[in-house]
Order: sequence, then C-alpha cells, then structure tokens
Amino acid sequence: MRIRDLLAIGELGITVLSGAEHLDREFTAVHITDLPDPRRYLAGGELVLTGLMWRQGPGDSEPFAAALAEGGVVAVGAGLARLGEVPADFVEACRAHRLPLLAVPTEVSFKSISELLAARLAADMRDALGRHRRIVAAVAEGAGLAELFALMVRELDVRGAVVSAVGEVIAGDQAGLPTARLAREYLLAPRLPHVVRLPEGTYTIFGVGRAHRAAGWALVCAGDLAERADVGYELAACVALERTRMEEGRRVERRLAEQLIGAVAVGGEPGEVAARLRTCGIGPDEPYCVLSATAARAEATRGPDRATLGGRIVEELLGRRIVAPVHADGALALVPLDDPGAGPGELARRIGEGIAALSAGVPGLRLSVGMSATLSGPGALRGGIEEARHARRLAEMRNGGLVTSDEIYTHTLLLATVPDDVRRTFAARLLEPLFDYDRRHQSELVRTLGTFLECAGSWNACAERMHVHVNTVRYRIRRVEELTGRDLSTMTDRVDMFLALRAG
Repeated sequence: MRIRDLLAIGELGITVLSGAEHLDREFTAVHITDLPDPRRYLAGGELVLTGLMWRQGPGDSEPFAAALAEGGVVAVGAGLARLGEVPADFVEACRAHRLPLLAVPTEVSFKSISELLAARLAADMRDALGRHRRIVAAVAEGAGLAELFALMVRELDVRGAVVSAVGEVIAGDQAGLPTARLAREYLLAPRLPHVVRLPEGTYTIFGVGRAHRAAGWALVCAGDLAERADVGYELAACVALERTRMEEGRRVERRLAEQLIGAVAVGGEPGEVAARLRTCGIGPDEPYCVLSATAARAEATRGPDRATLGGRIVEELLGRRIVAPVHADGALALVPLDDPGAGPGELARRIGEGIAALSAGVPGLRLSVGMSATLSGPGALRGGIEEARHARRLAEMRNGGLVTSDEIYTHTLLLATVPDDVRRTFAARLLEPLFDYDRRHQSELVRTLGTFLECAGSWNACAERMHVHVNTVRYRIRRVEELTGRDLSTMTDRVDMFLALRAG
C-alpha cells in the first residue's frame, strides 16, 4: 500500500508534515512502538505509528529517526494525543533521514488504523498476487514484449521500456525517453537496480538476464522503484524469458551462417555456396558485406571470450538484423545491403557510433570491427571474409575501432598480417642503433629519418619542416646510413626504413 493511498482515507484525517516527495513509497506492514530504539523489532518496509512517549527532550528525536531509517521504515505516523503537536525537532530529524512524517489526529486510535490497514494490505496483497500471476501466465503462454508492457501499465501501473546498451528502444514506451543517457547510466552503474534522476524525470534501471552489459538489455521503469524492487526484478525476469525465446530462433540462424562460411572455407561448389547464401536471406544478385569482430576486456577472467562477445555486440549494434557466429579468431557476420537506408556508409556510421558509445561506457572494453567492401554473389564471399578479417586485425593494432576495406589496401595491410613478434624484431634490427645513438647523444636521428621519408627524400623540404639548416639534415641522414648500413638514396632501403618506423 502506498503512503498516498493512506492519506486518501478521509475518515482517518492523517496529514503530511514532511517528505511529501516520497508519497509513492509502499509499506507492507504497520508497527506500533514507543521504544527509543525499536530496530530489533523491525523487518523493513513498515509504517511505524508512535505516540512520542520516547521523547523526553529535543535531543531524543535524532536517535529515534536514525534508528527507524536504519531499520528500513517507510514512513512514520506521530500521534498528537500526548503533546498536542509534533515537535519541530522531530520533523527536522525525519526530514534529514528522508522519512515521510505523518500527523495522526488525537481522536484516531492506533488500533483502528492498524486494523483498517491490515485488512487493506491483505486485500492489496491478494490483488497484487493476482496481477503478478496474470503477467507471468501471459509471458509463459508466449506473450511478446509489446503485450508484456501493456500488461505492466494495466496491471501494475508501471511504465517502462527495454533499452539496448547503445540506447535503442527494443520495446515499450519511448515517448520522451532520454535513451542515450539512460543507456550510459546502465553501462556505468556500479550495481543494478540503479535510480537515475534526470531533468526529463526519474527512472529505475534493472538488468535483463546475465549477458555482458555491452551486449545486454536494460529494463527502464519510470519513477523511483527502490521501494518496489521486487516488481522490477519480476518484470526483468519476464523480459529475460522473452529474450531467451528469441535467442533460440537466432541459434538456428547462426548455424546456417556457420555452414555457409564453412562451405566457403573448404572451397565448396559455387552452386552449394549460392544455395547456402539464399538460406541466409541473400539472393544471388543482392549486395552484402562481411563484418569480423572481437571484443577484448581488460583483465577479464570470466564471461564470454573475445570472439563470442564481439559477435553479440555487433548483433545488438545492428538491431538484431543479423547473426554473428564465431569462426576462427573472431565472429563473422553477413549484412544485407539491399535496403536503401542500410548502405555501407550508414552501416559504418552506425557501427562507429556504437563503438564510441560502448568504449566510453564500459571501461577496459576494446571492440574491433573490420568491414569488407560491398559484395555480390557467392564468388565474392571468400575474398570478403579475408578483407573483413584483415581490417579487423588492423583495428586491433589500433587498440579498437572500425576499419573498412578502403583502409587496408596500403602498407598497413601487409603489417597487419605479420605476427607481432616478427614486426617488433624487424623494427628493432633496423632502428635500434638509431634509438641507442639518440639516447646517448640527445640527438634526433629517428625523428629526422621519419620526416625525411615523409618528404619523399627532399633535403630542403625536410629542413624546412624541422626548422633546421639543410646541411644539418644531410649530416643526420649520413649518420643514419652509417649506423644502419642502408643507402637512403635507393628505393628499396627507403621502403625498409619506412616500414620499420610503422611496425615498431
């Protein structure tokens, strides 16, 4: 029963002295006491009625209010029979502890209040149990998310929505909902449920299921449900059940995509690959692209591996339009591009914005996605897979982000395919003499080398950019050649040095 409902019982004549902003709190029992410290008899969630017999002076109010707050009391009703009024010190103490304080008229006995509320609480409990049973039964019988949210409003007077980690409203009431801010609050919350107070209103955020937050859903309920957390938990469980149902169907789709990519990997017949492509929803002449994804987590010891998590995040970023089964060292997804609003540019924008939002909201998360060029037909799939994988490896080298096929057809593609230890050894063998010389002489041979190569070997351009005399550049480059045994007048040695600077 809510405090507001108690005040609406006109025959009691109860009024509010403080805490009017908390009238939607619910209490589940009534406890009458005049003990100075009643904590041992409190279970939490009560409306406490007191005749103020414990108060011998102003200094008694603060300890009594503190004890009630620590005991989880929802509100306090103070009788006027003894003092004729509620002392200001007790009003202030309740306000300080965010305890709604009610004044009970002299002519109203605590016994009559207790009996009346006991009957109403029992009726409320029966009604609530019936409402919850109807909701659970509807979900168990296959009600979708839209029907679940309609039941929430009708049966529980709770409005809300399911929001993804990047702020997409999956189901529910989205009118005026600050989705991006709520998604960020969901990602950053130290624990759930989490109450958020924003200019647009107050919301309570519950987690849905056990998925990693970056690939998870949040149940956002309007208002402060801290005192009704059991309702939020139950609704979140219903949403999780529906998500599990959806996931069962997606497992079949992932299996079909796995079979398609497996057929390409073993050099399957074009007819077989074309048939499997159609089972994945892509016709022989329809455009598509391939995505490869991983999601590494700093110091992660539990939870999904980087390929599985990367795939699930990409699925969420694209509104579950695609599936991303795990293959080799990353997840792979085929994305149809036949929708005019889903071209490669829009796809790249959506993924890029999602990566930025998750990177800001999940400390230590490094999401790397590679995107192939636009493809068509079964014959292009094998090359598209390799493009996406190379692009993803380049994204990993950059500490995460999105890399498209346009970026990989440079020397960076070659570097991305070389193992890390080989790249480091190659760079060290060519450049370590220069780094050692710079450390000992406080010189700038490495910087001069890089600028010289960027200026296409022009002495004057290099000198101008570095703000030094051209003879200084000539001297430094001769020292580089002496220390490395390379001739920078030849294209071969210039390329070697350029790659060594990029590979280090």
